[in-house]
Amino acid sequence: MTEPAAVKAALKSQAVETPSWAYGNSGTRFKVFAQPGIPRTPREKLDDAAQVHAFTGAAPTVALHIPWDTVEDYPALARYAQERGLALGAVNSNTFQDDAYRLGSVCHPDPAVRRKALDHLLACVDIMDATGSRDLKLWFADGTNYPGQDDVHERQDRLAEALAAVYERLGENQRMLLEYKFFEPAFYMTDVPDWGTAYAHCLKLGPRARVVVDTGHHAPGTNIEFIVATLLREGRLGAFDFNSRFYADDDLMAGAADPFQLFRIMYEVVRGGGLTADVAFMLDQCHNIEAKIPAVIRSVMNVQEATAKALLVDGHALAAAQRSGDVLEANAVLMDAFNTDVRPLLAEVREEQGLDGDPMAAYRRSGWARRIAEERVGGQQAGWGA
Repeated sequence: MTEPAAVKAALKSQAVETPSWAYGNSGTRFKVFAQPGIPRTPREKLDDAAQVHAFTGAAPTVALHIPWDTVEDYPALARYAQERGLALGAVNSNTFQDDAYRLGSVCHPDPAVRRKALDHLLACVDIMDATGSRDLKLWFADGTNYPGQDDVHERQDRLAEALAAVYERLGENQRMLLEYKFFEPAFYMTDVPDWGTAYAHCLKLGPRARVVVDTGHHAPGTNIEFIVATLLREGRLGAFDFNSRFYADDDLMAGAADPFQLFRIMYEVVRGGGLTADVAFMLDQCHNIEAKIPAVIRSVMNVQEATAKALLVDGHALAAAQRSGDVLEANAVLMDAFNTDVRPLLAEVREEQGLDGDPMAAYRRSGWARRIAEERVGGQQAGWGA
């Protein structure tokens, strides 16, 4: 896709979901650094998310995390989001912060603990019903630290049983998104360690079970774009969790560590027809030392830039070079697109949407950071501790 009008139309239609937890205090296992103006409630998180959408025009939905975003009235929260030009997106479950889950949640050897975890997942579906959310995102910290600690085969059976129960509970227009992670916090064996395991479970469940690709959840050297291409080919790519990594699950801003990798991923998305609402483009990041809202804005912009470059790949020239076996020319076609400065194009797209061409500068001028630092005094800042 190289026609300017088509490229612009695709960019204008792209949406990047931001995570509620990115607006709260977060950090490493060692320390969470508090910042002034951090939201204290889910509604204040939505206020900040509305700023990101207002300046980028590309972040219309916000993912919730339960219990971090628990409220008494979820329809009212959905209405609050709508009043701010937003909608509530994926509901993320949490089966890793309760003492009962020391040996796992849905894979735990104790049926009572498994029941507790399953009840939480079903409660998340209830929240989806109340908010109008389409996607339930599941990530399990389940695994073992030592050989022989538990039966690997039985743990997969327990996992399958829980997933089947949740899948059966889903509404007709709801989906289950299963995320994988090859290690941490379990270090010997993780119950959903790779895309193949996630895909195998989703395949047995049915068409509304899809795989989530978190870009930080891979061993060094893993060809993530191959995984993306394969899942798209099989119709099982449900969502991305975009972030960057240098070593492991670093959860840095999307596109910060390896923008070329993000471009390669987005090229496979474009090539495989994945630039649609069927594939949710979400951020999953942990802003520890950087300001929250600008970090989210920058991340959305980085995803947009990688997408714009992917859209500029000359598909006809690339296919011709591939068919003729011209290795250097095929690589050059991709590199030409990657080396294109797409910032003027994106600025033009934003201005055509009535937005400032430079979202970061516009946000700085808005005074929002100063306002929330002055107004959000007292109370308990949102965050996950440490």
